[in-house]
Amino acid sequence: MTSPVRVEQTDGVCTITLARPEKANALSAEMARGVLEAVEAAPANGARIVIIRADGKHFSAGFDFGDFEALTDGDLVLRFVEVEAMLQAVHYCPVPVLALVQGRAVGAGADLASAAMRVIATPETSFFMPGPRFGVILGTRRLARRIGAGRARAIQTESRPIKAAEALEIGLIDGVSAADDWPAEISVFTEKMQTLDAETVTALAEATAIDTRDADMAALARSVMRPGIKQRIADFRKGA
Repeated sequence: MTSPVRVEQTDGVCTITLARPEKANALSAEMARGVLEAVEAAPANGARIVIIRADGKHFSAGFDFGDFEALTDGDLVLRFVEVEAMLQAVHYCPVPVLALVQGRAVGAGADLASAAMRVIATPETSFFMPGPRFGVILGTRRLARRIGAGRARAIQTESRPIKAAEALEIGLIDGVSAADDWPAEISVFTEKMQTLDAETVTALAEATAIDTRDADMAALARSVMRPGIKQRIADFRKGA
């Protein structure tokens, strides 16, 4: 069976690729664990840079609802907790993380991109974070630190797609570049991030990170443990 996450490391650069293009890279439990494990292992394996990208037309359609009917409320709670653990691994990675985003980045897929240190998107990319529409609070503090509390609250409340141009303007992404130009983006990022020694880069990452891991996990847990999470998601999907 083909792994939904492909990991390659060359010259200190670990590339993690979401590899379920036939499912628009929807984040299954296996994929979330695969990204988590790859990100955590990268520095130990000598990586100085981590790149997260995706095969196919879309970066990620978000939470995978392919087996939704078979899942219980408890199953959904665990799945969301695993997604948050993955996002935390990316955000607090001790080496710089670059996300390259194309097509749609939805829900947990948008959160995955924005958890990276630097985010580059194609001009056609759109971001959509519908979680609050079914009562899920995921990645909100990280989003607020990236774009500001007011904008984060508005995006979460309005629950509307954010096109690449607006995403750049508000700081959700750091650059817009056609996919054909991504090798140059990777080269520039790698060169800049390797001007300092690995220990200094790690120390800077730790010194500049505001550690809200426990608070973020608690906020998510409270939101998904409210009775009726499966029904709220079903109602959302019916009206989407």
